[in-house]
Amino acid sequence: MERSRHKTRQIHVGSVAVGGGAPVSIQTMAKADPMDTDTIVSQFLEAKDAGCTIGRIAVPDMDAVGTIGPIRERSSLPIVADIHFDYKLAIASAKAGADALRINPGNLGGREKLEAVVDAAGQEGIPIRIGVNAGSLPKTKGGRAQKPSARAMVQTALDWIADVQDMGFENLKVSLKAFDVPMTVEAYSMFASESDIPLHLGITEAGPPLAGAVRSTAALAQLLPRGIGDTIRISLSGPPVTEVRVGRYLLIALGLLTGPQLVSCPTCGRTKLDLSSVAKRIEGIMEKLDIQCKVAVMGCEVNGPGEARTADVGIAYGSGGRGALFASGEVIQRMENDKLEEALVMHLEAMARGMENG
Repeated sequence: MERSRHKTRQIHVGSVAVGGGAPVSIQTMAKADPMDTDTIVSQFLEAKDAGCTIGRIAVPDMDAVGTIGPIRERSSLPIVADIHFDYKLAIASAKAGADALRINPGNLGGREKLEAVVDAAGQEGIPIRIGVNAGSLPKTKGGRAQKPSARAMVQTALDWIADVQDMGFENLKVSLKAFDVPMTVEAYSMFASESDIPLHLGITEAGPPLAGAVRSTAALAQLLPRGIGDTIRISLSGPPVTEVRVGRYLLIALGLLTGPQLVSCPTCGRTKLDLSSVAKRIEGIMEKLDIQCKVAVMGCEVNGPGEARTADVGIAYGSGGRGALFASGEVIQRMENDKLEEALVMHLEAMARGMENG
């Protein structure tokens, strides 16, 4: 279903368009020692296979700056350099081939240093992401810490944007992240009503994979259907590829991305096999084949073709030892339960070959 998008200007992170009606892109961040380029490249290649289009790396020192080019070349992902405190690292990263800079203008050491970073980004033709986090808002003029709020986050972003634009730089995107879901949703909604700068969505420090995925989805599922958000990261205490998979599943569920979908029943006392293992294996095959369809794995005849009628193809295990392979809600073949998984895999492989040839 076509959804209207909040109108934002368009920028490019490497070859990836962000904003201006471009598809919502999925990002992740490397989780390894900055000098361990082999591990970072491996993480990014796995993430790319899962649907990632932009990678981010921490750049804590000048040695890490030297890894930007090799990581970019070996992973074939545009690279965002994440910089804090030392403005010289941002300048060096821009010159070393970073496709974008992520900075907090408030911790770079003042306007003069910020302007030097902006000049470097302008010379290299790369965008800057201004990252606002609820936990690191600038102090008030009286030197007191600001109480986190959506309005404080938005005003901080608008003030920093104004500073950078006064320097003649417009190639920007913004993030407004908090751990608190309502605050994050309010901040992004408020900002979208006041600016056309592209938005990077996410919940900061969301948590381990399960809790973090739920918390992130709770926020992004309120924003993306309203057309707010141009690029996303699901920040989890887990592997980068897990972040990407959660983001991809979210976009597919919201109709913002086409891709394979697996329908599987929750199981109950009628289920006579380890359905979760079957579903996991089929999900892996679907990802490998990259087929754009909906597949069902159902544990009994109750949750069979009828309840999975919208699936393109699927299997339903029977309590009597025989089940069914079905397509578009209609049974196309009945067979022994232990042959259903293999039959489904063969059907999916045939579909994939048909897509390649068609």
